[in-house]
Amino acid sequence: MTSACPAYCKSPNFLKILAVVALIFGAATILSGGSVIFGSTEIQLAMGDTVSFVVWFNFVSGFAYVLAAIGLLRRAKWGAYLAIAVAVAIALTFAAFGLHIFNDGAFEPRTVAAMVLRTGVWMLIACVARKSLLRDSSAVAA
Repeated sequence: MTSACPAYCKSPNFLKILAVVALIFGAATILSGGSVIFGSTEIQLAMGDTVSFVVWFNFVSGFAYVLAAIGLLRRAKWGAYLAIAVAVAIALTFAAFGLHIFNDGAFEPRTVAAMVLRTGVWMLIACVARKSLLRDSSAVAA
């Protein structure tokens, strides 16, 4: 049975690129989430109908993004496992956000776009990390 993943998915360089993307994404997520959570009343009002659990999840998960990126850059198996856990957690949060919307909860349309982007990016990172590190004997355990 052949893999549906193209050869570049197993490339250490592709994984490094995705790890750097994860690192930048994590830093940006921490900064943006922190500015909403800890920012002034004016900033919070300017953000509109934010959904508190989504903002808090994104802020906290930003730290996991950075940690996963470090693991992926080190080619550590735990980095791949963390990337998979992050992708699953984002998808579950997105589903909960969908239920919030379905139940007529207030929200900002840009949050939908942001969650689509987060889910897609982390599903890709998790897939590549799995293919590169969990099926690769050169990956390090620690």
